[in-house]
Amino acid sequence: MTFYDTRNLRGDLSGGFVAGIIALPLALAFGVQSGLGAPAGLYGAIAIGILAAALGGTATQASGPTGPMTVVSASVVATTVAQVGSIDAALGIILLAFLLGGLFQIALGLLGVGKYIRYFPYPVISGFMSGVGLIIIALQVWPFLGSASPKSTLEVFTRIGEPLSQINTHAVILGGITVVVYYLFPRLTKAVPSVLVALLAGTGVSVVAGWNVPIIGDIPSGLPALQLGRILSAVPEHLSLVIGFAITLALLGSIDSLLTSVIADNVTKTKHDSRRELIGQGIGNVVAAIFGGIPGAGATKGTVVNINAGGTTRLSGVVHGLFLLAVLLGAGQFAAYIPLSVLAGLLIPVGVAIIDAKGFRHLRDVPRADSLVMLVVLGMTVFGNLIHAVGVGIVLASVLFMKKASDLAESRSSITSLEDTPWDDEAKLFENFKGRIFVKHLYGPLFFGFTARFQELYSSLPPGTRALIIRMERVPSIDQSGLYALEDAVLTLRVRGVVVLLIGVQTQPDDMLRRIRLVPDLIPEEGLFEGTDSCLAWLARELAVTPDVETT
Repeated sequence: MTFYDTRNLRGDLSGGFVAGIIALPLALAFGVQSGLGAPAGLYGAIAIGILAAALGGTATQASGPTGPMTVVSASVVATTVAQVGSIDAALGIILLAFLLGGLFQIALGLLGVGKYIRYFPYPVISGFMSGVGLIIIALQVWPFLGSASPKSTLEVFTRIGEPLSQINTHAVILGGITVVVYYLFPRLTKAVPSVLVALLAGTGVSVVAGWNVPIIGDIPSGLPALQLGRILSAVPEHLSLVIGFAITLALLGSIDSLLTSVIADNVTKTKHDSRRELIGQGIGNVVAAIFGGIPGAGATKGTVVNINAGGTTRLSGVVHGLFLLAVLLGAGQFAAYIPLSVLAGLLIPVGVAIIDAKGFRHLRDVPRADSLVMLVVLGMTVFGNLIHAVGVGIVLASVLFMKKASDLAESRSSITSLEDTPWDDEAKLFENFKGRIFVKHLYGPLFFGFTARFQELYSSLPPGTRALIIRMERVPSIDQSGLYALEDAVLTLRVRGVVVLLIGVQTQPDDMLRRIRLVPDLIPEEGLFEGTDSCLAWLARELAVTPDVETT
């Protein structure tokens, strides 16, 4: 058994290099937004990028500071400084919260908590991520206009008159150039990351024109100093505050990382190790805190870019971190000239990308309970506490589901296969198409607590399957998570050449499927049947499947 297959080396190097290029400006921007400065973002990106890749459970994960984690980090910094009085006095307490957050994350990994993340309802995740995206956008409005931003979203809006009364026109122009290049450059070519081109364009215009705009300022070159002494001397009376923030960071970092791991699984058709992933991320956050860096998690954008550029093993993620380390050791002084409005121009599109546009688009079409949960979580995320928002969302979703379940007490959530227990009217299907056409029986509502099991079942279909028939006579309702799980199933199976057909769709599910255009955009009208006879006739006619009775 070889330790490393050198055939992957070229792809891992290219994937890690491109991911590193994308991570550099975002790490600097997130560092500034956190309140600890651009160097803290770079230190965190290096430590987490290298260690989470080497020790984590997702082979192609590129990790570092992310939008959600930076929002919480900024809250930690702002709250601690408000209580202590200055950033210098508060730094040890802040870094202790970051370090404990990493330790708690390791504990979550050892306890195997990661496997329960998949049971989070879609409206909760949607509301939370959209809220984080709105926070990122709101906190960049002031820097975009040339002023230093307050630390809370509420102040951004209540004090908006201040930056509007003293707009720095040059800062606005630079931010606008950055946003335009970010969005338009990919139309010319995707060979070079647009985030890098946008950074260079905005900074280049600023330097050449000699405009007086706020900039990052000096970034220390060389390895950062250890901050362990500051951490160990943190004032004990702030321990309760520190533990509260640490738990928030650990939970959010775990959710953020594992959601990215699921995305990586979908792209690479692999399976991540959630236990190992949380341990690796936790170790990376501990080391980042020791060197004065901000915490992070699996970065969706960097991970997808890494995969698309050829990264296939954990070496790609390590290369991404080593690239950032090389920048720190040799080119950190050049980052000092980057205008803060340019960083704002990079982060605003990041915030827009985090917002769940699909969830908003279907807000009026999905069940009202799902819309209510999403909006409550969204509001609490933007104007309250992030972890409280997730907790309230889960409780609210659970209560609403329990009411729904009590109204449908006779329904039961399970699936059986034609191969196991065919119904009487499936005898012809069973005799003629066994091994090529499969039937899944759904019982009860298709809701958020059932989607993970549903996904496991359809992904287990054997090679050579021609069609999957889903019997929905006993599915009285379907929620937003169920709709998107069914959509994912159809899209995944379509890639494999498997046709999805529905039998006996009831009124509410039929209405939901049509509202979000799953029918007829993905499943045509002729793919819906009232019974097995018409379905059998369609299979023989449209798929040109010739019946052949199996013999023993």
